[in-house]
Amino acid sequence: MILIDPANAPGHGRLWSHLASDTSYDELHAFARRIGIPERGFDRDHYDVPSERYDVVVAAGAVPVSSRELIVRLRAAGLRRRKHSRRALEED
Repeated sequence: MILIDPANAPGHGRLWSHLASDTSYDELHAFARRIGIPERGFDRDHYDVPSERYDVVVAAGAVPVSSRELIVRLRAAGLRRRKHSRRALEED
């Protein structure tokens, strides 16, 4: 299922939503291509979507969920990819 959280992540003078799949990255990438979200918007396990596109993404079939629910669903599906901390990178 394709999920989107509320636009509550600030960056570059805008608010952003996160678009993710709790099924597969293939499903996520196909959905993003279909609605014209550029590949450069992909960040580890989600696409960043500007707030002004939120309604269009939901109309295209993304299911609105809370930010917390989005993370829970990604983790449950084994699709969550966290940023590496500097310490983790030094230990590798």
